[in-house]
Amino acid sequence: MGTKPLTQTTGRRKNAVCRARLRPGTGVVKINDRAFAEYFPSEVQRNSSTEALRITNTESSYDIDADIVGGGIAGQSGALRMAIARALVELDPAQRLALKKAGLLTRDSRRKESKKYGLKKARKAPQYTKR
Repeated sequence: MGTKPLTQTTGRRKNAVCRARLRPGTGVVKINDRAFAEYFPSEVQRNSSTEALRITNTESSYDIDADIVGGGIAGQSGALRMAIARALVELDPAQRLALKKAGLLTRDSRRKESKKYGLKKARKAPQYTKR
């Protein structure tokens, strides 16, 4: 990509981290140098990750180039969603209220609970035997 990005932002969700770069363009989204539809085969993930563009009516104004590492598909989709929302706010601070109202600027802090000793998982205890 030859053109310099307008903005670069970071989004995180669970263990996924996304670096998104927005450039003026026609709405092409590339993730880890792969096509958007190829990277997120599920329609639900594609829709949720580009929700910020729909709210601000900028679906065909920017090309998005993202690098996503860590986590699973759902976490990566959420990380991209946050990165795009943050980038749009950086470019146009007037959009902040609409994106905040939709809950796109809030970091979802839910993580996997760590395993405790004496238990099989975070909360699952070994089977109790009376005799």
